Amino acid sequence: MGDYRKLEVWECGRLLVRGMYELTASFPRTEQYGLTAQLRRAAVSVVTNIAEGSGRNSDRDFARFIAIALGSATELGSLLLLAQDLGFATPLACEAAASQIERTCQMLAQLRRRLLANSE
Repeated sequence: MGDYRKLEVWECGRLLVRGMYELTASFPRTEQYGLTAQLRRAAVSVVTNIAEGSGRNSDRDFARFIAIALGSATELGSLLLLAQDLGFATPLACEAAASQIERTCQMLAQLRRRLLANSE
């Protein structure tokens, strides 16, 4: 597929990772191995699956990794709501992060559709 660093969706995912690290920096220390780690891992999973998929030999394989990235981004949205419910993050901070997650999900879904169409 090419250089993942040239993909707009990968850049969007990088912003998502940075945002999650910034958001979770203020979480309680007791959550270091709980919600903090889960939010960070889910965000990192998005960009790593985009990168790994781009190195595959076929559009169908790439689409499979994009589907995994989309699942991780969706998981991230759910975890974000839990963080807000537990009072670890403000509604305003969660709204901004949710907007970035939504944008990333839309881009991933669009890329996956395109890859699957190309593989037929």
